[in-house]
Amino acid sequence: MKGKVLLGMSGGIDSTVSAMLLLEQGYELVGVTFRTYDSMKDSCLAKEKGCCTIDSIMEAKHNAERMGFEHHIVDFRDTFRRCVIQDFIDEYMSGRTPNPCILCNSTIKWGEMLHLADEMGCDYIATGHYARIAEREGHTYLRTAADTHKDQTYFLWRLTEEQLKRTIFPLGDYTKDQVREMARQHGYEKLATKRESQEICFIPDDDYRAFLRANVPDYEERVRPGEYVDAQGKVLGTHQGFVNYTIGQRKGLGIALGHPAYVTHIDAETNRVTLGTNDDLLTTELTFQPSIARYTDIPASRLTARIRYRSAAVPVEITNEGCLHFAAPVWGVTPGQSVVIYQDDLVVGGGVIYLPK
Repeated sequence: MKGKVLLGMSGGIDSTVSAMLLLEQGYELVGVTFRTYDSMKDSCLAKEKGCCTIDSIMEAKHNAERMGFEHHIVDFRDTFRRCVIQDFIDEYMSGRTPNPCILCNSTIKWGEMLHLADEMGCDYIATGHYARIAEREGHTYLRTAADTHKDQTYFLWRLTEEQLKRTIFPLGDYTKDQVREMARQHGYEKLATKRESQEICFIPDDDYRAFLRANVPDYEERVRPGEYVDAQGKVLGTHQGFVNYTIGQRKGLGIALGHPAYVTHIDAETNRVTLGTNDDLLTTELTFQPSIARYTDIPASRLTARIRYRSAAVPVEITNEGCLHFAAPVWGVTPGQSVVIYQDDLVVGGGVIYLPK
């Protein structure tokens, strides 16, 4: 045996095929599935990332038993609510747009999994994420996946070097099509044909506004109609509460200005939402709170950055600690989201965005 691996299992195709590959490579496996949030939305049953249902948890357990290794279900709902859901609520109620998957990965899927791995005597942890790990000059880096369309390093940038040293990404060198074919070859046709979902697991029907309304006790007091203004502060009209809007939003504003209008700024304290043009959302600079920074000795010409998942990586220069200058304008920089910095295919930095400089 190569070692003992604690594999995070969602019941979906990616973690199931990861189990197949690890077993074929000679690892001893222990499966674990977390209960983080129980949502009753029926759509989860039909989608690949339906980790929010009891059905998916039991499917993960069934798949582990079918392949002959032990499986555990661990209840992390209290921790998840305290760390991930509360942060999501706090960020939105502060006028920012959070990315809960990034926080969940670093605190729950890795933080808690490593504790469990130690308790169970596991050498490594593994997940079905599309990413790779690379060793360079004595350091361990997160590396982009072979399938650039599925690469998930944007969601994993907060992982520490210590966490990466004990992590295996079995799918990092495969494309999604190859993973589906492996599932079919092993008799998992149902998994191979499931649709994918980009929904946040704890947001029923992908309606974050309804979620906030149901989970913020003083929601009606804090979320009231307020002023739409332009960049100069001129009042343009009335909005229905700042949490109902996100940077770059164009539809559903309920105002006619004679030209396309976009949300360019949200001020929770004054309950003002600033509207502007498409060009007003373009910027070449931003400020962020660095959480990892491994780019100190890297020539600026070799750095690129993404400001959202699937956005193009744009060449950047680190002008000061926590300040980025882009070689070309980027659109829709959003406070609360993450900026991830790359050197070629390695993640060398990242942080939470504040405001455009």
